[in-house]
Amino acid sequence: MGSSESDETLETYGAEIGTRSRSGSRFREWVLIEADRVLIAAIISVVVFFLLLVLHRLGIVSFVNPNSVTRVASGMIAGTFSLVTLVVSINQLILSQEFASAGKAQERLDSVIDFRRTVADETGATASPVSPTKFLELLIESIARDAEALAAAVDDHDEAVRRAIVLYTNAVQAECERIDETLEHTSFGTFRAVLAATAYDEDWQLHVGAHLRNAYDDSLSPTATERLEELHESLKLFHVAGEQFKTTYLQRELTRFSQLTVYAGVPSILSAIFIGLLYADVTGPSISIAALPYVTIGLIVVVLSPLALLVSFILRTTTITRRTASAGPMLPQKAPEEGPFDVIDGD
Repeated sequence: MGSSESDETLETYGAEIGTRSRSGSRFREWVLIEADRVLIAAIISVVVFFLLLVLHRLGIVSFVNPNSVTRVASGMIAGTFSLVTLVVSINQLILSQEFASAGKAQERLDSVIDFRRTVADETGATASPVSPTKFLELLIESIARDAEALAAAVDDHDEAVRRAIVLYTNAVQAECERIDETLEHTSFGTFRAVLAATAYDEDWQLHVGAHLRNAYDDSLSPTATERLEELHESLKLFHVAGEQFKTTYLQRELTRFSQLTVYAGVPSILSAIFIGLLYADVTGPSISIAALPYVTIGLIVVVLSPLALLVSFILRTTTITRRTASAGPMLPQKAPEEGPFDVIDGD
């Protein structure tokens, strides 16, 4: 732990995971996470409209063959029904989690109250805030305070021990400052709180804290050990809070997606039917040939609107789920050889 290589890794490894949102382009992050999902769905629909229009202008696709268009319309009707059925099934799955007997409802309420009480006791607050962002701010302040107390508790320790602990606490405090700045510009909503929680790498900090506790167990004073345990508990509380907010957000997001898909499903099916009716006349399409491509393309875009909603919502939910796919200090984002050190007996 005393080598410059280990020191550099200890300082940078956690921040590397915590800065996922800065590793890609700003536009990519805006599309995947930040933008409103309805806006992304609308952009997808506009792109499809102009794509079909360009393909038509280039002569690659045509809308004059009644048999081909009606077959496509029939397939779109069947696909829309399947998509709406799938969304209804997802909505039923979400609702099933909300149904509970009196005993289960009481148990769920007690667990939330106990957690909020634990947070209040750990942070020294009279009561934990109800706002998700304020709740996380309180935990971030507690983590930073515990890290500062831990650094102060090792002032009189050996140089190797003190250096390792201070490197760790400096990394924790720097991360806390970064997240605290983010939370200061964050509104009340659960989604913004989830974004802030995913940007904080408490898993790595728990991992390093456990390693330091095991590596220097005989060298740490009782006070330093106690401060390290307090920091460990604060990090655990932050992790649990982040998971709770993520669960709440995903439930609300999938419910909103189900609602919007049902809204878009009815005009989608009607548009697909109308496409077939346009070509139902034995004499050919019932509107002029000049306007037919534009009308058909517009109707196709309406038919595909539920699919556009599906793509926009799944992009965000899967991105957030992937970035938070860990349970405590288990780091699937990194290969084992990329860690800051190997935690093995005698290391």
